[in-house]
Amino acid sequence: MRIMGLDVGDRTIGVAISDALLMTAQGKETIFRESIKKDIDRLVDLIVEYDVTSIVAGMPYNMNGTLGPQGEKTQAFMQKLEKKLQYSDRLKQPVTTAYWDERLTSVGAERMLLEADMRRSKRKEVIDKVAATLILQGYLDHLSMQNEGGQR
Repeated sequence: MRIMGLDVGDRTIGVAISDALLMTAQGKETIFRESIKKDIDRLVDLIVEYDVTSIVAGMPYNMNGTLGPQGEKTQAFMQKLEKKLQYSDRLKQPVTTAYWDERLTSVGAERMLLEADMRRSKRKEVIDKVAATLILQGYLDHLSMQNEGGQR
């Protein structure tokens, strides 16, 4: 049982997968968007490969907490993915979906890559994967705190 984290953008989708103990997130890949069908088919391949039981997508809220155009695009994409998952015969069990507030996640990812002294061209290749990892790690930490009764 693993959780997948997604950073859904117009040109790319960053993908991260948790470890089996749901403690850490690892960046897996950046999907370069081609079409809804191809994008979703690749995600289903990863869901099957890693035995994913839940997906958390970063929700790009505006700083004032409202949902902007990119948030609406993310919701529309996730609804299409949910529909595909609902009717897929490749899955061993149902896959749930959730959203996680991703405000400033891309900024954090960019800062991490700059601190690692990564070239600009390389940063563009991996930033969405890193953002997906930060989204998923935030979600995993939240789940861990809930399971511990909020105590750390």
